[in-house]
Amino acid sequence: MKKTKKKEIIFNILKEHHDGLTVQEISEIGKMSRITATIYVHELLGEGTITERKIGAYRLFFLKENYLESVKEKEIIQKIKEKIS
Repeated sequence: MKKTKKKEIIFNILKEHHDGLTVQEISEIGKMSRITATIYVHELLGEGTITERKIGAYRLFFLKENYLESVKEKEIIQKIKEKIS
């Protein structure tokens, strides 16, 4: 499989999983080794296409646009809750 093909696979996987995934989960869904998934995840991170969030010992990866939308939604919900209270 070509480099761009694997990156595209990872991109599409993250596009479908808005809650983020670990490298292990990405590798299982994409049917590639964990090492291969790690290499391409880090390339996508370097390109700014995806972002990561550390939660305890886990590192979750998100499409940058999905992550930003999620954060904005949570901020809006929080502001609405504050105004209602």
